[in-house]
Amino acid sequence: MEADFWLQRWEEGQIGFHRREVMPLLQSHWSGLGLAPDSRVLVPLAGKSLDMHWLAAQGHRVLGIELSPLAVQQFFDEAGVRPRRSRSRYGEHFAGGSIEIIVGDAFAADADLFADIAGVYDRAALIALPLDLRLRYVNAVYGALPGTCKGLLITLEYPQPEKAGPPFSVDADEVAQLFTPLWRVDSLERRDILEQEERFRAEGVSALTTAVYRLQKSA
Repeated sequence: MEADFWLQRWEEGQIGFHRREVMPLLQSHWSGLGLAPDSRVLVPLAGKSLDMHWLAAQGHRVLGIELSPLAVQQFFDEAGVRPRRSRSRYGEHFAGGSIEIIVGDAFAADADLFADIAGVYDRAALIALPLDLRLRYVNAVYGALPGTCKGLLITLEYPQPEKAGPPFSVDADEVAQLFTPLWRVDSLERRDILEQEERFRAEGVSALTTAVYRLQKSA
């Protein structure tokens, strides 16, 4: 799945993955990570997620990485914030308040960029990627995070043949294969959400579950 695919989705406004409210599962489970309020938190493939505002409201310093400049522009425009702009080898940085978003490629990030990251929130990144990119993504992004970093991962599970992603189905076995042994993976919640997701039902999906995991990186 090439970068142009996502850039085109944003240009055409095909962003059904964007939620117009904060994710309730984030609100329910984030405190369980036990992060200090002033911790720096990574949101990969951030889009214009309102979850970043919620994380900032908890006192966190938020670092998002997003491929689409349009998504980042809309994020700050809709918040009524005029961001400060700068450039680095990682891309163009937009910063406003305690939220900074880099317009760049998350796969090109490294340990220097993530040196002070204490937590990672992944709601729409892992499940946005096809099977052949998910291991590469975990190695590139999660592999560059510091030891003792903690995370909250939210996935979807459904019969993959019934729908062409994204978002893709990522089941518990695959999560374990992707993250262990470098990360401890704890399942926190599983919820049947088919009735709430009209788009999935319209495509003939017969079952849909969301799953929440707590991640803890080994030192």
